[in-house]
Amino acid sequence: MEKYQSMSDTDRSFDVQFWQNAGIEAIFEAAWEMLQDYYLIRGKDASELRLQRTVEAFRKIQS
Repeated sequence: MEKYQSMSDTDRSFDVQFWQNAGIEAIFEAAWEMLQDYYLIRGKDASELRLQRTVEAFRKIQS
């Protein structure tokens, strides 16, 4: 799907339809790529993204 329009056009119906047709996996994949790009642009190590860290230890929280 493609649509060419000016940046000032505020009608987002095409965007909504595109992502609804793409499905959950495509939405997650696009979000993940944006997160990786953000880390790379900021000069951070993209392999240390919070969503992929492993658990190192469990502790009981004192209440």
